Amino acid sequence: MSKVVEAAVAALDPKAKGFDGTAKFVIEGEGAVYIDGNGARAADDEAEVTLTASRETFEGLLSGDVNPTMAFMTGKLKVDGAMGTAMKLGALLS
Repeated sequence: MSKVVEAAVAALDPKAKGFDGTAKFVIEGEGAVYIDGNGARAADDEAEVTLTASRETFEGLLSGDVNPTMAFMTGKLKVDGAMGTAMKLGALLS
């Protein structure tokens, strides 16, 4: 597991506990982070929604420097699957 994925799991796990749905962040060239009601973990499991971004974009999303909606609108964040779940995930990151 890459250090980027490890850091993402550590940052997202406390926020993700109780998340209503399943989501997966694919960090290009690094790996994947799976989120469900139990929290976040490094995994590439099937999810209701998959979000794909570069390492830089993903780190910006976590730090709050990158707005998830703007990242999606400018093509820096790709969303595949349930948009409603993606919106819940955006609120979790805010």
